[in-house]
Amino acid sequence: MSNSNGNIHVAVLMGGWSNERPVSLMSGNGVADALEKGGYRVTRVDMGRDIAAVLSELKPNVVFNALHGVPGEDGRVQGMLDLMGIPYTHSDMVTSVIAIDKELTKQRLVPAGIPMPKGVVVDTDSLFAADPVPRPYVLKPLNEGSSVGVAIVTQDGNYGMPISRDAAGPWQDFDVLLAEPFIKGRELTCAVLGGKALCVTELKPKSGFYDFDAKYTDGLTDHICPAEIPADIEAYMMDLALRCHQLLGCKGASRTDFRWDDELGMDGVFVLETNTQPGMTPLSLVPEQAKQVGISYEELVHRIVQEALE
Repeated sequence: MSNSNGNIHVAVLMGGWSNERPVSLMSGNGVADALEKGGYRVTRVDMGRDIAAVLSELKPNVVFNALHGVPGEDGRVQGMLDLMGIPYTHSDMVTSVIAIDKELTKQRLVPAGIPMPKGVVVDTDSLFAADPVPRPYVLKPLNEGSSVGVAIVTQDGNYGMPISRDAAGPWQDFDVLLAEPFIKGRELTCAVLGGKALCVTELKPKSGFYDFDAKYTDGLTDHICPAEIPADIEAYMMDLALRCHQLLGCKGASRTDFRWDDELGMDGVFVLETNTQPGMTPLSLVPEQAKQVGISYEELVHRIVQEALE
């Protein structure tokens, strides 16, 4: 990294008011530390409602978007930065709008041949009358990340048969949900950086499934990196992750999550979603995969900033 980085003022945007605020603060501080080490001039910005005024005063050369969830991941912050003429890291407004919405993502990816579970959008109230798809199935909000609000409805009726109104579930906070068939098997993920897939990691939660707590609590999930899977499956997943990145128009780093029913071989691979703002905490998957292919955390954030400035 060159000394000329000192001429580049980076505002690291973090925090905000989404469910994922604590994760974003960890990501943002990690990124800011690494950029400072790399010689950049860095301002840490915990985003409040006055963000436009704050950035007008700071006049950064580039914003490192370390926000997770709404409004940092859904196109709103991207649109504001476009209007202000400030370059920023990761995906642009249109890509962010599509990728955070699970239904819009399917409309973009499935016609291009990306294998995804067949889902149906339902009003939450309708769940109390009948199951939208056969059990077991997964319920997830249309536009939250980090497994916020995700629930698995099992054969033996963990929420009642049909779901009872007083069943306390994380999905109760949302009016509309996506219901998808539950794909048994393994949870895997692949990051893309600068137009290249890095590697595949398998996620093995020590109990239950890979939910918000499992993602961000040290020791709750084992990361097998690189994943111990057949070479053809690994190559297929890396190809799919790169294609999702390109089809959605992602920039910087993205991360595509998979389920793999290993009894079905290649036919058992399904893309769940592509994250345009993947976590950058010490536990996060993108820094871990970058390290696996010889890219340090410092080099990773440097590359993301340079891509934004181009």
